Amino acid sequence: MSRHVAIVTDSTAYLPQGTMERHNITAVPLTVVLGDQALEEGTEISARSLALALQKRKPVTTSRPSPEVFAETYRKVAEAGATAIVSLHLSAEFSGTYDAAVLAAKDAPVPVRVVDTGMVAMALGFCALAAAEAAEAGESAEAAVAAAEKRAAGTSAYFYVDTLDYLRRGGRIGAAQALLGSALAVKPLLKLDDGRIDMLEKVRTASKAIARLEEIVVERAGTGRVDIAVHHLAAPERASDLADRLRERVPDLAELHVSEVGAVIGAHTGPGLLGAVVSPCEP
Repeated sequence: MSRHVAIVTDSTAYLPQGTMERHNITAVPLTVVLGDQALEEGTEISARSLALALQKRKPVTTSRPSPEVFAETYRKVAEAGATAIVSLHLSAEFSGTYDAAVLAAKDAPVPVRVVDTGMVAMALGFCALAAAEAAEAGESAEAAVAAAEKRAAGTSAYFYVDTLDYLRRGGRIGAAQALLGSALAVKPLLKLDDGRIDMLEKVRTASKAIARLEEIVVERAGTGRVDIAVHHLAAPERASDLADRLRERVPDLAELHVSEVGAVIGAHTGPGLLGAVVSPCEP
């Protein structure tokens, strides 16, 4: 096979399967622990099953991939012809996935650049795509990393949740935790900032919060060319309606992806999540 720079990410990038196959991106799965069962995201537990478990208040936790899983992935990618690997992962503030990848990279058969993108969901996915496009163009691993980091620097992620309770349980609300007492009485809008989840605004009703989310995305998109992803958990109508409105209101929209988040992110946000990722792209 041809020698090349390979791109590895993790299952929280939520890239469409066809996109991953087309760009030869490999995703390492995180694990969802449901009761006494450890299930791989994407293959052994669906977002819908996770939402039902949360609604029934079943205990749900998540776990990083082991260094051994990363080591096996790097070995297989190298055997397929890679001369170098760029391994891009969700924020280290959320998960030990980055640390596990770093450990595995030390003994990999080819050089591995492990990157903490500070992102998650399609904010991470867009970074992986930027790196893959650089690799496809024959660029070096360093250039692929630079492309991913440039994409990350311009990407913004915002989301609405029906309640902060799931984020509170998982300890993943960052600076927003200081506002937890009052925020639980309202509908929170959150943002991804420096790899952490922070409070953006507090709105009185769900409908007003979702309308405000739309305004924020349109403002952030501006008049430049952008890719947008709309995510949800057990809220397909909310996501479809938001996507339709964004198609009408964003003047230079390149691609718009609509998808349900996987079980790992869903475990920490709960059903009703509606998120939007805005990522400027090259003209």
